[in-house]
Amino acid sequence: MTTPLLRVAVVGAGAAGLCAARHLLARCERFAPPVVFELSAAEVGGTWCYQERVGPDVRSSMYKNLRTNIPKEVMMFPDFPFDRHLASFLPHQEVRRYLEDYCRHYDIRPHIRFDSTVDQVKPTVSTTDGAPIGWEVTVRHGKGGRTVDTFDAVFVCSGHYSEADVPDVPGLQNFKGRILHSHAYRSPESFSSLSVVVLGAKASGVDISLELANAGARVTLSHRGPALSAGFPAEIRQSSPVAGVENDGQIRFQDGWRCAADVLLFCTGYKYSFPFLDAAGLGLEMDERLVAPLYRLMMPPAFPSLVFIGLCKQICPFPNFDCQVRYALAALSGSVTLPSRQRMEAEARDALRKRADAGAARRHLLVLDDDQWDYLASLAAAGGFSPPPPVVRRLYREVRRRRALRPDDYRRSEYRRLDDQRWRRLDPAP
Repeated sequence: MTTPLLRVAVVGAGAAGLCAARHLLARCERFAPPVVFELSAAEVGGTWCYQERVGPDVRSSMYKNLRTNIPKEVMMFPDFPFDRHLASFLPHQEVRRYLEDYCRHYDIRPHIRFDSTVDQVKPTVSTTDGAPIGWEVTVRHGKGGRTVDTFDAVFVCSGHYSEADVPDVPGLQNFKGRILHSHAYRSPESFSSLSVVVLGAKASGVDISLELANAGARVTLSHRGPALSAGFPAEIRQSSPVAGVENDGQIRFQDGWRCAADVLLFCTGYKYSFPFLDAAGLGLEMDERLVAPLYRLMMPPAFPSLVFIGLCKQICPFPNFDCQVRYALAALSGSVTLPSRQRMEAEARDALRKRADAGAARRHLLVLDDDQWDYLASLAAAGGFSPPPPVVRRLYREVRRRRALRPDDYRRSEYRRLDDQRWRRLDPAP
């Protein structure tokens, strides 16, 4: 008697969703062709699909001049390199083209249902012992039709770069200028000659500050960390965090300094949002900054056939997605035996507790950074596949080092991978 093929729904046709579909299609002996539900009318690529307009229905956070802050030599999916003739640091248009080529190469598009909004994903359970046996997925198609279908597993690949996270600022209603989040930022020209306070000095805050200064804006970069000493033009003043807005509209900083500004620009990251899921029913604590507990940072212990791909932050994304998908498929197919629900929950909570004990704030518990390499190696060892080769980790770290030293021009460098261990910079070191 043949074993029935497992049906899997994939929510989202961005990079993570395309990766999930690609590996599902490669496992035709165990999995039926996937069904991918995508919000857009005809596009793949998720957040990499740039739109000039802004608004509540625009999910992409790309801005016009955005370029990757990691080189293509480490950003690529392991089985699908970028065109070697492209620059190491790519404009967003090239990444979108890469994802379209990936989709075409693996013939994923026939399995995507475009213009489809997932309204609800809920587990179906047996009437005997209450064990989960599948998932009921409710979807709206276009402006009318609604369908309900059942699946053995669901991959949540809807991303977390579309819901702006704007922190509470006392007196913000007193500010007399323009307030926006980087999600709604597109280009610097309209800010020329204006005074702009940028909140947040992570990747987008630094890049946008530099772009604004080069366009003639007077920029104050407000952040918690030590002063970023290298590679900053005189037009960018650094300050302590914003403490509030005074009654006269001036911005007050934690060190007591005050200033007037034309624009307050939040580069403060994004919130987790999965409105189609019932967190309590899944045994999860799910809010704007954390989804927990998740076994292997992917699976609710009570429902391990629901798989979140790409929740972690400060990662090398495409290799991360690839390893997570391959591990999840090994677990779903039975080649990896998962622990008991109690053991998975204990391990998931213990991992977060260790990160908190090491000083991570609650909002940073899913930030991996340098821990990502051991994490991916553990997935690969358990799932029986190869992790990213050492050269990926080494080059990623080198670029991070140069980005901190030379935020204004580190993207001018070009890199080549020589083998699984070594890389080379093509331009001479300064």
